Amino acid sequence: MFSGSIVALVTPFTDSGGVDYAALGGLLEFHLKQGSDGLVVAGTTGESATLNQQEFRELLATVVREVDGAVPVLAGTGSPSTARAVEQTLLAGELGADGALVVTPYYNRPTQPGLEAHFTAVASASAIPVVLYNVPSRTAVDMLPATVERLAAHPRIVGVKEAVGDPRRIEELRARCGPDFLVFSGDDGSCLRAMRAGADGVVSVAANVAPALMHELCVAAGERDWEAAERIGERLQPLFAMLSVETNPIPVKWALFELGRAGTGIRLPLTPLAESHRAPLRQCLETLQLPGV
Repeated sequence: MFSGSIVALVTPFTDSGGVDYAALGGLLEFHLKQGSDGLVVAGTTGESATLNQQEFRELLATVVREVDGAVPVLAGTGSPSTARAVEQTLLAGELGADGALVVTPYYNRPTQPGLEAHFTAVASASAIPVVLYNVPSRTAVDMLPATVERLAAHPRIVGVKEAVGDPRRIEELRARCGPDFLVFSGDDGSCLRAMRAGADGVVSVAANVAPALMHELCVAAGERDWEAAERIGERLQPLFAMLSVETNPIPVKWALFELGRAGTGIRLPLTPLAESHRAPLRQCLETLQLPGV
């Protein structure tokens, strides 16, 4: 269903602030050629918080149409409002998404029973598979493995993207939820350790700029060729670090600009990468010899 290197796709914007569909088409072609195993549309990296409903609709419909089943497409449909998350998940299914990536409700900080009720409501309304998304650094709430275990019994909840960068969390999720429940790393820097601990792959920011390498990393891990995986992971670590120097997706969008794959457009309250980070980022891209440098 879903596995390997799944790109947390950026949403390119024009200088006037609209979605840049020409750049988007180029990015999709790039990912299909470079071996990305899936796409997340309108997630955190895609600046979902700044997309209006019409933009969400057009963006997702465009990606589904252009990809045409070559790789699975997950739509980011999370919201702090359960009713809104249900609405977005239903819409994602209508637009042809293969699944929904649903983040824990942010800002309002629900309890564990509240999280269970929220995701049960979303999944029960959905006609497409649901992947849970836990990212405490963004949402100020941590969905614990025991809660995920209970939710894993729901027939439409098929996996979790876990962004707590600790392999022990992955090990516990795998032990509690069994081998058929999908577990993805949501943290590039620790994704190899996560896959060693049993993760099925990674939802990756770095895959926006280094899709072939991220795919190769996941293939090596899937084959349990840890020596090859470690070589690739070591090569990628400087990129992971550079893409974390400011809030995601600020650095990765500037990296795509440096690679000639998108403009500098980013929506407030995010701003373009600070001048002091631009030369080191470009040097990192050149060292990796990524397509476009």
